[in-house]
Amino acid sequence: MGIDQVAVKALAARAHREVDSGLLPSAQIAVAHAGELVEFETFGDATNDTRYVVYSATKAFVAGAVWALIGDGLIDVSKRVVEYVPEFGTNGKDVITLEQVMLHTGGFPAAPLSPIEGDTSAGRVAAFAKWRLNWEPGSTYEYHPSSAHWVLAEVIERVTGRDFRDIVEERVTTPAGLGRVLGDVPHVAAELIVVGEPATPDELEAVLGVRSIDVGEVTTAALMGFNDPAVQRVGMPGGGGVMRAADLALYYQAVLHNPGRMWDPAVLADVTSNVRNRLADRLTGLPANRTLGLVQAGDDGRSNLRGMGHTVSPRAFGHNGAKGQIAWADPATGLSFGYCTNGLDEHFLREARRTTSIASMAGSCGTPD
Repeated sequence: MGIDQVAVKALAARAHREVDSGLLPSAQIAVAHAGELVEFETFGDATNDTRYVVYSATKAFVAGAVWALIGDGLIDVSKRVVEYVPEFGTNGKDVITLEQVMLHTGGFPAAPLSPIEGDTSAGRVAAFAKWRLNWEPGSTYEYHPSSAHWVLAEVIERVTGRDFRDIVEERVTTPAGLGRVLGDVPHVAAELIVVGEPATPDELEAVLGVRSIDVGEVTTAALMGFNDPAVQRVGMPGGGGVMRAADLALYYQAVLHNPGRMWDPAVLADVTSNVRNRLADRLTGLPANRTLGLVQAGDDGRSNLRGMGHTVSPRAFGHNGAKGQIAWADPATGLSFGYCTNGLDEHFLREARRTTSIASMAGSCGTPD
């Protein structure tokens, strides 16, 4: 595959639209292919050096550290969490496996832990002891916005004896040619700004058949909390990464090409192609299509609802973040893509349409050689 420069220009123009209109304060796009950036552009009140809070797109970087440790033989996802963190086993949680944690089937999606409290192992363990199950582990799928990755962070520390943020840097971002993106990042992210008005109940009902949306812990107030430098310093493993769109795109090039054998090839093949969770989400009804740490686009015609637009192949994989952060790679074309914004659009439907439009245009940037 080559790069269709006309399509790249069209993508840039589309990404510029909401910034031009005054809705979003800034945005960044990055397209990468064959291990290199082919487009990296910033619009609005920012530069190419600006970093953004990417929210749940962070999860793929923490997963990358787990993949490395699986290859080292230090982590076995078939084992129960309590075999690594005995303190986790209270209130019926002793049966939960690491695989269930990574697939969001562990049964504790709403377990609370603030970023500041989760900064240390002691804080995490104290929270684990109080956590209770919402449903039987393995029985169903509900997205765990933050709780699952606090567990992964603790497991990483138990098996390595090192801070999980240092392991992410050492085993994931440095080999991928990136700087530190999680915890004590030497950059303050672009200020997060709430924009727009929420969709009305009538708008939601017309499109989704419901008059309200339950966002759980992912409230605007919680997302705005990442403006606090102390919260950014923690590097919340489920959503606190601070980086550029270029870092997202280049990380997924590393996942495609495995430079320097960052990961055991068999492990990498598994985590990028083996869909272990096809259960329907308890809240949305959308099949999960989850691998160990990633979401696969799938061949059911619903890749746009998984944040990857309409034009990627069924084998595309990635993990987006709240309020429209986009991150994926497509093995069929060799393309990877990152999009970031610091505008927290309150209009859920508009944000979803923007994500679908931009991701779809990015997926069309490849052309046969």
